[in-house]
Amino acid sequence: MPLGQMLYEPGLPQRHAYFPTTAIASLHFVTESGSSCEAAGVGNEGMVGISIFMGGHTTSSSAVVQTAGHGYKIAFGQLNEAFNRSGKLQSLLLRYTQALMTQIAQTAVCNRYHSIDQQLCRWLLLTTDRLPDRELVMTQELVSNLLGVRRESVTESAGQLQTAGYIRYRRGHITVLNRAGLERNTCECYGVVKKELGRLQNDALYR
Repeated sequence: MPLGQMLYEPGLPQRHAYFPTTAIASLHFVTESGSSCEAAGVGNEGMVGISIFMGGHTTSSSAVVQTAGHGYKIAFGQLNEAFNRSGKLQSLLLRYTQALMTQIAQTAVCNRYHSIDQQLCRWLLLTTDRLPDRELVMTQELVSNLLGVRRESVTESAGQLQTAGYIRYRRGHITVLNRAGLERNTCECYGVVKKELGRLQNDALYR
């Protein structure tokens, strides 16, 4: 799953679902003016393409690979067949859908009420949770597009986090040095999303 690969586009039928293992996909919206903002990220905790088994087959958002890596894909017909058997897969996917809805809603709240510093910390924590290490191959321009803020604002916030010793930034790379520091400086949104995902996954696995 290479960086920038478009997994689906708004209004077009989704023919495959994707289960990232080391890649991360971004579910985002683009306005008529060309501005964009991420609604949620999907890594090895979830899947891309919930509309396939929810009955919609299309969405108003896009899904694009934001961190290159690997994953599995399955044709929509095969996924629907497995989902309709009403076993543990169905239970797990429905609970993941609820967790994804929580992430989307919490992102909207965060973007409205919390500072750019807090949003950046939340995003860094959620992203590194999905990676095997703490280094992101990511430009500040891409981060600003995902957060829906000006690049200059991301540059300023990243500089403050680097001065505090929480991250190290060099062109195209961000390394998290101090997760505890990021957790102290983020808002409650990170904890809400993480806790809900863990709760729902455990409920599905032990039913």
